[in-house]
Amino acid sequence: MTEVYLSLGSNIDRYRHISAALDALAEHFGELIISSVFESEAVGFDGSNFLNLVVGVDTDQPIAELSDRLKQIEDDNGRCRSGPKFSSRTLDIDILTYGDFVGEEAGVQLPRDELTRNAFVLWPMAEIAPERVHPETGETFARLWANYDKQRQNLWPVDFTWRGRTVSRAAP
Repeated sequence: MTEVYLSLGSNIDRYRHISAALDALAEHFGELIISSVFESEAVGFDGSNFLNLVVGVDTDQPIAELSDRLKQIEDDNGRCRSGPKFSSRTLDIDILTYGDFVGEEAGVQLPRDELTRNAFVLWPMAEIAPERVHPETGETFARLWANYDKQRQNLWPVDFTWRGRTVSRAAP
């Protein structure tokens, strides 16, 4: 089994699509490690705020098969692929890390470069896998987050409940 971390994001009917994605991931992978859910401003375009989180799963699927499965979950949630790269979306699921794999496979570049660039990925990753080491930098995600310039991106935790479980709470 390979330890995989995924980023989830939505800025259209956000709570419904994130919950549906978690349902689909749990059905497919079983137990999920789920970060807090964060709200952030759209990056790269003018749009509604996103909900973002990171989910950890274990899988024996190769990268290509995993990528196809995640695209199917996006499509099942009304993902439109005909618009611009940076645009509003019902659901976006990206593979952040696949074990310690570094490189490109099936069109997926790993580890995903936004891991060290975007707070909406790095903060939740540091929350659920603080001692996990970034496969390229050799630094833990806790250290990467501690050294991140927090002024670069507005991000805040929100109240989120899934299957009766409180996943996160808004900051007081």
